[in-house]
Amino acid sequence: MSSSATTPSSTSTANIMLAIFEKKTVAVDLYRPIRNYICFNYSEREAQSLEDDLQTLRSLRSSSVESSPTSPPSRRDSLVSYFKALSLVETRFPISPDKDHVNAVTFTWYDAFKPKAKSVQQNIHLEKAAVLFNLGAVYSQIGLSHDRSSVEGRRDAVQAFISAAGAYAYLRDEESVKASTGDKATVDLSVECAGMLERLMLAQAQECVFETSIAKGSTPGVCAKISRQVGLYYEEALASLSVVPLNQHFDKGWIAHVQLKAALFYGEACYRFGLELHEKEEIAEEIARLRSGIAALTEAKKSSKGAPAQLLDALNKLETNINWNLERAVKENDRVYLMRVPPPSFLAPLPSFSMVKPVAIAEVLDASKEKLFSSLVPDSSAKALSRYTEMVDDITRMLAEKLQQGSELARVRLKEMDLPDSLYALEGNVGLPEDLKEDVEAVQISGGPAGLEAELQQLRDLRRVNQELLVQTEELLQKEAREDAQFRSQFGTRWTRPQSSTLTKNLQDRLNRFAGNLKQAADSDARIERSVRDHSALMSILDRRPIQTALPTLARPMMSLDANEDAVVGALKQSLRQLETLGTQRAGLEDMLKEMKRKDDILPKLMTSTGSYEDLFKKEIAKYDSIQGEISQNIQAQEHLLMQIQAQNDDFSHIFNLEDYKVQREKCYKQIQAAIAKYREIKENINEGLKFYVTLQDAITNVKQQCSDFIMTRSIQSREMMGDVQRKMAGLTFQDRKAGAFNSSYPFVGQRPGFNPQAEPQHAPPHPPPYQTPEQPTTATPGYGYHAPPYGSTAQAPPYQVPNPQASTYQPPQGQQPPPASNDYGQPAYPGWRSPYYNVNPHQQASHPRPPPYTVQPPYPPHHQSGYYRPQ
Repeated sequence: MSSSATTPSSTSTANIMLAIFEKKTVAVDLYRPIRNYICFNYSEREAQSLEDDLQTLRSLRSSSVESSPTSPPSRRDSLVSYFKALSLVETRFPISPDKDHVNAVTFTWYDAFKPKAKSVQQNIHLEKAAVLFNLGAVYSQIGLSHDRSSVEGRRDAVQAFISAAGAYAYLRDEESVKASTGDKATVDLSVECAGMLERLMLAQAQECVFETSIAKGSTPGVCAKISRQVGLYYEEALASLSVVPLNQHFDKGWIAHVQLKAALFYGEACYRFGLELHEKEEIAEEIARLRSGIAALTEAKKSSKGAPAQLLDALNKLETNINWNLERAVKENDRVYLMRVPPPSFLAPLPSFSMVKPVAIAEVLDASKEKLFSSLVPDSSAKALSRYTEMVDDITRMLAEKLQQGSELARVRLKEMDLPDSLYALEGNVGLPEDLKEDVEAVQISGGPAGLEAELQQLRDLRRVNQELLVQTEELLQKEAREDAQFRSQFGTRWTRPQSSTLTKNLQDRLNRFAGNLKQAADSDARIERSVRDHSALMSILDRRPIQTALPTLARPMMSLDANEDAVVGALKQSLRQLETLGTQRAGLEDMLKEMKRKDDILPKLMTSTGSYEDLFKKEIAKYDSIQGEISQNIQAQEHLLMQIQAQNDDFSHIFNLEDYKVQREKCYKQIQAAIAKYREIKENINEGLKFYVTLQDAITNVKQQCSDFIMTRSIQSREMMGDVQRKMAGLTFQDRKAGAFNSSYPFVGQRPGFNPQAEPQHAPPHPPPYQTPEQPTTATPGYGYHAPPYGSTAQAPPYQVPNPQASTYQPPQGQQPPPASNDYGQPAYPGWRSPYYNVNPHQQASHPRPPPYTVQPPYPPHHQSGYYRPQ
């Protein structure tokens, strides 16, 4: 085994992966022993005709198992060719210590992970198992040789790793047990080790897929599922490494690598899934998931001794990212959402999706079309073998179907008798149907009826925020109207600007509509709160932990005539245990049947048989008579036992009044279903209200911004008009001076005819206020308005757009000259100005239509909403 780091990829995960070293062997001469066997059992002439095949076999072993500087792809091809040759040798030349077999060939192989351990056998399956192991090792080395920083490199690496997984899966299923026949093989060829290596190779293949998904920018949800499956594969490999015989066979650094990888990708899945939850505003579950990921990473670091630094660095970076997101989510939940964070036991398993599976290596290793030693097997023998195989397939298929039918019959009959559920109910161990149980768990995870009050408070808070924002907007318009009235009173007919009330009608109408919508929404909120109060008793059953405490129990009769209840219950339990034993026996018989079929190889007997094939078939197929008899006995015993259980269950139902219990139980099920339906209805209405208020808040904020723009424009216009009025007044004063130069007394400077200083106010018109930035809209409680885009995603435009400052109507068109100072203030303040707050000349309306009045259209209220937030 070796560990190696590939070229750095573009992902944030550790690139370090594992490759496997090949097993070592010693030289073996296959040529001479097999040639002697051919000469003895066939003829010298046959041996001479097979001379080329024997030389090819010798060359294949030399090139595939002996150390050589060839490239991994070349070694892969040599191993595949040699395995095919071994498959052909197995069917023609039996290698064993038997004196009639090829008994001069001994294979020696050393353990790949403990080089001092070795296995020495006269068994061709040891050779085949070792070749399969090395084939998987070479595939793993090819996988690490690819540059995973490119799409092609990752794709080729995936193919190599799943091919390695296929080799180890084939080793586990086909050769591991056979290689241990007689003398024990080394641990690296055991079923446990082959299965562990298969999981490890699948984990690394899935990891490459995860790197690709990150590189191409897949959604957080997809990345989370792929990452979780990587972790699951590593966890399965770690589970095998933690028990005998593997727990003492690998060094700690190797185990630490697998353990850290399992924790790393579990944490990665929690992190990615948290991103998706944040986008959906499911903050409570996001917090729980992130905490779970941090706990796994923290625990893994305790056993990280011997792990590569690169892997530890990746784990620390991931932990930092998760902590950052967790702090943000906790702050948002504390300030805005106020959701109850579920405990880890209430979290459903993270979703996973496997993108890889072992390659069907049997197709790669198929030797049916190879020509090596083909002349040694007569066609009659091959045809006879095919016929016998069909006979075995037919009988094993028939017996397997009989076993499955027996199991299905027992399951259906027990369900009809409501067993063993009725016995569980008598002991107080009652349960819900699976679909109802899932619905209850979903309700409890979402907070249950007890959590509705917190969501109702969110409705109240949002309604209050909207009301305050509406009042602030109305006060802006009222303030501007008062200032306009003051100037109009002060300057009289000189103040020719239109009145505020004629310009803000559309804005005021919109605010009135918003106020009406808020009133209707308040009525809807009240209906929801009333519904919660009215149905709290019904829904309270959903808050029970566990929910099973709400179910009725099967009670013993208050009075008994013969006191035989315990005897009836005991006999029924005993019969059920016997039925379970029969089911276990059937499972064992099915495994035995599969094993018999797998080991049923009569080719050597066919090749050496001199009698009738039919006699040989009859003798060989008789091996299945014993298991067929056991299956028939099992099915008959079950039928008698089911009849006995039926009678015992009738007595049990009569004594314990089982029918009344079933009625009560169904009634309780319906109550729970009704509570779930009402909870979902209320929950949906609350969510509808929350969406309504968030959308309405955006709309009011938009109008408030328009009001601020309007007030700023009026302020600018007011200053210009005041300057114009003052210049006109100054001109009148100068003319009065010239006329009074011929008089002996000089009038008051700037005095107009009939001016009486005592009769008019002694204060000058107020100076126009300096330019001020429009009042910013009141910021609502975070979370109900615009949200910052989560985790680097592209920010989406809010449904109600604030006018673009670059397109402001305050700027005159290019090249157009400003009007003279004495312009009519009933006209636009600037050339080309098309504010919706002022009327334009009739001839301008065709080219510059008045913007439509602001209306509250979808998305609030959305069309899919119920009548709770629909205007009445």
